[in-house]
Amino acid sequence: MVDDTSVDVAVGMEAPDFTLAGVDPRTGEFRDYSLSEYRGRAVVLVFYPADNSPVCTRQLNEYTASVGDFETLDAQVLAISPQDPATHLEFSREQGGFGFPLLADVDREVGRRFGVLGLLDLYRRCTFVVDPDGRIAYIHRYLGPALEFRPAEELLAALTPAAD
Repeated sequence: MVDDTSVDVAVGMEAPDFTLAGVDPRTGEFRDYSLSEYRGRAVVLVFYPADNSPVCTRQLNEYTASVGDFETLDAQVLAISPQDPATHLEFSREQGGFGFPLLADVDREVGRRFGVLGLLDLYRRCTFVVDPDGRIAYIHRYLGPALEFRPAEELLAALTPAAD
């Protein structure tokens, strides 16, 4: 569920709130997640095209390996793709578990709101940092095939001002 579908986000804007079904791979718990529940903490929103794709798998594994560094900065990572929560849990289990919730944007409305959809409404690999006040502090949108991803170190550096 999305609160308003008319906004295109930019650095400095308030991040559009959303509520999506998801799974916490650490516990296997299925529940709804809202961006607003993390107000007061920085949030890294990782939009990725698909579970089980090679680049997405490497990306989520790298961020999992750095989850302690994100937690040190009091930042929550939320990974979002169009697959459903059960598929996310299976994907995570095949990888030995991810260190953050995987959210299901099945109707792609949140992706549309954040401007991450490309041709044919396919997800592009994009990353946003939302500061503790709920404002967008960092955006990286891949426009091409996105065979790479932003390294954890870059996201951690983007969080540093938000963590002060």
